[in-house]
Amino acid sequence: MLTDNPVLEELRCTMVSETRSTVSTTPLSHVQFACTHQYCAFTLNGNELCIWKTDSIHEEPLILKGHHQPITAVALKHDGGQWLVCSASQDYVIIWNLNECRQASLQGQLPRGHVIGTLLGTVQHLGFHPCEKLVAACAKTKVFILNTEREEILADLEEHEGPVTAAEFYRDNLLVCISEDRTFSLWDYCTEHLVYRSGILSAFPFLNMYIDEENEQLVTGSADGMIRAFSLADGHNFRGLCHINLLKEKLKFSRNIEKYKHSGIPDKMKLSSNDNSSGDVVDAGLPILHIQKHEQHQQEHDMPLLGNHVLLWVGSSTDLILINMATSEVEAVFHFEDYDVLSIHLAGSVSISSTSGAKVFCLITSMFGSQISLLEIDACALRQLQQHGQLSSGSGTNLSIVSSDPLLSTSPLCCELSKKSANPKTNVLQMRIKDQPLVFKNKIKSSGYTTAPRMKMFSPKTNIKTSQLSKIKREITSGIGKEYPLETRAPSSMHKQIALANKPTSACDIQYSGDGSKLACGLSDKSLLVFNSTLNGEPAVFTGHNGAVNGFGWSYDRNWLVSTADDKTMRIWNVKNADCALVLGKEVFSNRVCFPQFYYMDKFILLSSGAEIQVMKYYLDGCKDEIKRYKQKSICKPVQKFHMDSAVEITGLSAVNDFYSYIVLAAGSNRAVEVFDLNVGCSIAAIPDVHPRAAHQICQNKGSAFSTQPAEAYNLFVTMAIGDSLKLWDIRTLRCVRRFEGHINRYQSCGVAVSPCGRFIACGSEDRCAYIYETRSNTYLQKLTKHTDSVINVAFNPSSVQLTTCTLDGKLQMFVP
Repeated sequence: MLTDNPVLEELRCTMVSETRSTVSTTPLSHVQFACTHQYCAFTLNGNELCIWKTDSIHEEPLILKGHHQPITAVALKHDGGQWLVCSASQDYVIIWNLNECRQASLQGQLPRGHVIGTLLGTVQHLGFHPCEKLVAACAKTKVFILNTEREEILADLEEHEGPVTAAEFYRDNLLVCISEDRTFSLWDYCTEHLVYRSGILSAFPFLNMYIDEENEQLVTGSADGMIRAFSLADGHNFRGLCHINLLKEKLKFSRNIEKYKHSGIPDKMKLSSNDNSSGDVVDAGLPILHIQKHEQHQQEHDMPLLGNHVLLWVGSSTDLILINMATSEVEAVFHFEDYDVLSIHLAGSVSISSTSGAKVFCLITSMFGSQISLLEIDACALRQLQQHGQLSSGSGTNLSIVSSDPLLSTSPLCCELSKKSANPKTNVLQMRIKDQPLVFKNKIKSSGYTTAPRMKMFSPKTNIKTSQLSKIKREITSGIGKEYPLETRAPSSMHKQIALANKPTSACDIQYSGDGSKLACGLSDKSLLVFNSTLNGEPAVFTGHNGAVNGFGWSYDRNWLVSTADDKTMRIWNVKNADCALVLGKEVFSNRVCFPQFYYMDKFILLSSGAEIQVMKYYLDGCKDEIKRYKQKSICKPVQKFHMDSAVEITGLSAVNDFYSYIVLAAGSNRAVEVFDLNVGCSIAAIPDVHPRAAHQICQNKGSAFSTQPAEAYNLFVTMAIGDSLKLWDIRTLRCVRRFEGHINRYQSCGVAVSPCGRFIACGSEDRCAYIYETRSNTYLQKLTKHTDSVINVAFNPSSVQLTTCTLDGKLQMFVP
């Protein structure tokens, strides 16, 4: 009993019902059974085959007899309006037509099947071909392809060193097999040709598998509770897509549920204490007994931008676990021991069937006994109850990057900077200057002291045409009038490679200006470089920092750069003449400053110092005082500081500057991502345990002035941490919506970037490659090679299909389609 509230307990119990149950005279553990939305088939009393109708619980079971030895495997198939059952034992493999068998039983006759295989050995698994009249029978190390219409062995496949535990047909002529020798193989069974065999992939034997033909993926489950997915697509060479520690993810899900049980969330969401959420007891393992796809409602699908995610039901000895293969996370857990109405709490065999509605049928047998039960579970109710706490972790605000709320009068973004009041010393200095002699003025119009002597009486303007041509050239170079191609291919071909310095010099970041005409690089040698986007010619050099540059950002108007360095200073640079317009040093920042950027359409500067986010208002004076050139007329003052709770340092910071947005995202050393709303001036939500380690970068889908995306696409952002995969998040739900694996980042803080069209995500890797992922797929689309060292930075050009990468030894590479 999980709760003392009778209303909640009744609601919880209505999610599951044990519709049928029986007892066999022989043990039934580790025997393949079959369950669909209409029929269930399992062995009974050793050599009898029992058929239950799932949609009619009061109908008498159909008993089929024909085997002399105990039945070891059963499979079901719906074929042209008829249901076929295949059963196997050491003596026979028999095909039964359920329509004919039921009609014979009603007429008082003995139902009969026809034998399609004799003395094949102990068959562990049977698999029907979805279209052809074929059956795959796994017996020890062999796989037999049988004809369902007559007794005929069409193929005899043997390659594995251990017993084959499962075999499934794929496409028209391929067969995928898994084995206890911890490998899988792909066969062309028509020619009996071995297409591919993997190496040893696990420390424990493979027990079960599922083939997702729509996404061309193979999903395997092993005895230690590991789920592994592999790509079956042409050209992918069976690369691994993800590996999921089911026990670890289940405990993580249990801890998340536990966090909210004291926050108004009812106890009905609490998982059993056997889940070991405290981690005091070590679980022996979670063997995978069955894998089946969850049929989703239309409203359960992701936004079209990301495609439909795949949910899989995984049956183990203690639970039914719903896994999201796009995120590698648990969506729901049905723990057998949590429900007193069930007669089986430890399963030996499991078979699951999911319908397009909310029902999930599960046929389970006792691990150590001979009990058989059919469960009917309301999957929608289960998911809603368990996910309610996580979805309610925010403040209830409808989070969105593109906000529709007006700016509040109390918002920090309403702050205005008064130049006179902000720098009173300037006013005093101006008063003193007025008392100086007249000749010390900058320019006296009537005297002509500062004008050059006139050499010609008349000089016509001969450069009118040249200036017009220069203006047109600048417009073409800056990309005015261009539109980013939305359906283009991803960059894949290296176009150019240059070195940033004469000796290997690492870069903290690389960024394109908003028009795509310039590329800036912050270097560890204390300088900033600004290249032309074509990487031609010499770069402009910005020097002045006394420490390695750790971050920088472009202004929206492309005229200014803000940078921070390890010397605890922030500088704002004029891009046109490489002059420093403003310096703030240790008198303002007591801790290391990082992640500077212009914010709110260049009205503010955003940066982090320690565990604080600082919002600063600034004024930049572009005029020069010929007498007092050293005098800094630009001013800057803090507006508000936001502290990230329970974090020692902010490790990532991101906000949109290309349009008005109130949201600021911050990643901390506490492994959380916190959402700040600067309209209300406080933190409004947090995502705990984003990665096993602190995220070193947050990258938002900021789009581009040259492309148009749906408004909801701007709610996506990417996080990256050392030792973990890329994760794509949706700020509206504060949940991970896709996970990307393939790159390597064990010790380097590799960079990540989102393309202007929002379709591609690029990231660096330690294997001297850059990887490009498509948001609709979990595997990488392109692997960009020919780098000289680890790729630590990547950047997409906002105006053209161009990707620039930077390696650890300071080499820039430009890639085009």
